[in-house]
Amino acid sequence: MTEPVIDQSASLERTMARSREIDVELVKNPAAFRVLTGDRPTGNLHIGHYFGSLTNRVRLQDMGVDSCVLVADYQVITDRDGVGPIKERVYSLMADYLAAGIDPSRTMIFIHSAIPALNQLMLPFLSLVTDAELRRNPTVKAELEDSERPMSGLMLTYPVHQAADILFCKANLVPVGKDQIPHIEMCRVIARRFDERYGRAGDQPVFPEADALLSLPTLILGTDATKMSKSKGNVIELGMTADETAKALKKAVTDSDRNITYDPIARPEVANLLVITGLCLDRDPASIAEEIGDGGAGTLKKVVTEALNERLRIHRERRAELVADPGYLESIIHDGNARANEIAETTLSEVRTAMKMSY
Repeated sequence: MTEPVIDQSASLERTMARSREIDVELVKNPAAFRVLTGDRPTGNLHIGHYFGSLTNRVRLQDMGVDSCVLVADYQVITDRDGVGPIKERVYSLMADYLAAGIDPSRTMIFIHSAIPALNQLMLPFLSLVTDAELRRNPTVKAELEDSERPMSGLMLTYPVHQAADILFCKANLVPVGKDQIPHIEMCRVIARRFDERYGRAGDQPVFPEADALLSLPTLILGTDATKMSKSKGNVIELGMTADETAKALKKAVTDSDRNITYDPIARPEVANLLVITGLCLDRDPASIAEEIGDGGAGTLKKVVTEALNERLRIHRERRAELVADPGYLESIIHDGNARANEIAETTLSEVRTAMKMSY
């Protein structure tokens, strides 16, 4: 097996160009695409998820794009010793999905571990990649270099599992950030190699080569101006109350300059609060800074608190209703799993045919 040598800068440039083309194609013919996206249920969703992915998922759904959202519960254990309160977290994710506007009649929401045929694709896919290719993947490489614990086999094969997630439903579009491009490249390699090695179930390859839809960077920092992470206690969860949000933002880090300006490089802490306000109000952060002027950090925190609480008010009301009705959430999960299992079984049948393993 020849291992491709990938020029990362060329790959990024190529992906960015293709992503721009797709943005145009989406407007003209949204029905030509099937999107796969999802989350690991490692904790409750926060405002970084809301502005970074949930709103985009709703946008694509409302455009008419065939959408699939995966709750990747199996992937929780790639780098952890246990699953934690996994069921509570899955239901929390479901509540936030629906409250944000994801419509289960138009978007298939399903749970990783409940789709056996999806996970069975891992076996043939693993035969198509090498150990060296997996270890070069940035996510795997970072785990290998940064973690003091031995890397699990599941972590090593994480890129292949992601490929199975994408290919089982034949998604041809995956919204990602720049750091996820190598995962999409691996998925494309697997789809291509399966066709070359094992053949087809008909006239066309069994799997499409999915494209990355690059999302605009919406970097929202935690209240301490570092990466938002529940382990740091610096997140603003979507399920927080208005009072809890106000309390968290009151402790947000700023600086000693009373004059509020938008300068992401020199004043990242202040800029972060202005970005959040701008996202809530659909306004330019710089213009918000001009209005606050010499009002200082106190005024800034008041403005961002009011804007965020108002932006999330309807979401939180709907979320509370959903959390209070776990039976409804369970019915949505069961319906989504049933649809995903039907798709996965069909794909696995095509794989068996291509591999001459239909008995």
